[in-house]
Amino acid sequence: MLWSRIRCATLVGAGLVATASTASAHHLMGGKTPSTFTDGILSGVGHPIIGPDHLAFLVALGIAVGVGRLSLLTPFLFLLAMGCGVAAHVAAVNLPLSELIVAVSVLTAGVLIALDWNISSTAWAAIFGVAGFFHGYAYGESIYGAEPTPLVAYLVGLVAVQTVLVIGIAFASRALWTTSRIAPRLAGAAICGVGFAVLVGQIIPAP
Repeated sequence: MLWSRIRCATLVGAGLVATASTASAHHLMGGKTPSTFTDGILSGVGHPIIGPDHLAFLVALGIAVGVGRLSLLTPFLFLLAMGCGVAAHVAAVNLPLSELIVAVSVLTAGVLIALDWNISSTAWAAIFGVAGFFHGYAYGESIYGAEPTPLVAYLVGLVAVQTVLVIGIAFASRALWTTSRIAPRLAGAAICGVGFAVLVGQIIPAP
């Protein structure tokens, strides 16, 4: 049973790392600004999934909530901060290095999980709150300049897919990994790999 859990965590992590090198540039619409309600929904649902940094962070959030037995309100704090970040981008607030901060947040979350550091729920909440804002700011890039209808649809899609992912991972990890600290630490190491790959990509852009 333990080996099965470890193998599952390793496969998930490997998938995340592979995604980090093959995913598109975070835009389900191919860089086109959503113009309809359907476009907005699809873009909102797809953005966190095709963005390896965002997906890895959501996995980290779910594991932290599940294994660390954090309050289920923690993901909603992240979502609230994310909404504020999207709003800031849509309002044309300029935040330099936002993508770099997103990459650092993924790496940080992965390190904390991989090392199994016993930090307080308040500290986790602060990390997820700050990270949520910058992840939201990055999300706002693909909806900037859109009309109100696709913008609202985009936010609905974002909130829905992230809620399902994080809560699902939280309950799954709480049920499967409470008897072993090895599997979540392996998943944390994989998340570190994604964060490091994205961070290097931000520092040294591809030619």
